[in-house]
Amino acid sequence: MDIDIKELEAFVAVVDRGSFSRAAESLYLTQPTISAHVSALERKLNIKLLVRTTKEIYPSDAGNLLYDYAKEILRLRASAVQAIKAFSNDMRGTVTVAASTIPGQYYLPKLIQGFRADYPDVSFSLQVLDSTEVAERVAGRKAEIGFTGTVINLPKCVYQPLAEDRLVIITPNTPQYQAYQSTGFPVRQITREPFISREPGSGTRLETESFLKEMGVNVQDIQIAVEVRSTESIKQMVSEGLGIAVLSRSACEDYCQFRKLLAFNFDSVKLRRKLYLVRHKNSILSPIAQAFYDYAAGFYGSRGKT
Repeated sequence: MDIDIKELEAFVAVVDRGSFSRAAESLYLTQPTISAHVSALERKLNIKLLVRTTKEIYPSDAGNLLYDYAKEILRLRASAVQAIKAFSNDMRGTVTVAASTIPGQYYLPKLIQGFRADYPDVSFSLQVLDSTEVAERVAGRKAEIGFTGTVINLPKCVYQPLAEDRLVIITPNTPQYQAYQSTGFPVRQITREPFISREPGSGTRLETESFLKEMGVNVQDIQIAVEVRSTESIKQMVSEGLGIAVLSRSACEDYCQFRKLLAFNFDSVKLRRKLYLVRHKNSILSPIAQAFYDYAAGFYGSRGKT
């Protein structure tokens, strides 16, 4: 049985005002429309709800019973609408974000700082994981928004480019590698050096392997000395002479600035990785999460960050 909310509204209005014409005026409808709604309700319930005499209209016993329920239904509907409007306009609460290391450490701080300048009552719950784990969190609805360094093919995730970040070869700042500053770091040398790598599943690891292949390097020939889960650990190990690595330019700028590392570009190859915003394909973001998602999507593009 399908009872239309408009039929309940019409019935309650007639009982409250004791008249079809006054009920029609209160609902900005015609009297025939009100009569049709009430008749449809009586037909569906197969019972007389209103007693009509020449002098008055009043609810039957069944009508009195339905009236209480109908009033409660209409009250709940009004409360629900009010609550949703308040929820939509009240920009406060917590956004759950999962991010891989590079966007989590080097991009999100600026995003969150800028967003909270406009919405100081919004806070963030941030989980820093590898790209695969980020995608899994978003797919499992354990995070509203994700930031990754590569596309992980999960059917429940959709990706939007956030920014581009150049990849560079980083080496210790020693005379051996300083000699390459004038000639460039030779590609053939990559397979001859101990290599410090992120763990499998990391966006940096996946993009590094992709770009090494583009440079003509057989990934199987790479001499991985250490696998770590932290970009900071990679920088520290390389600076102490444990090997070389491929890393995002934005991640190693601090160490390069203080001459702890050397960074080498490869102009012949577009060593650029994209960073992505991730959301669940079928989820509707909360208003504050949607506002942050939109803010992040336009942030670096409007500032020319690459």
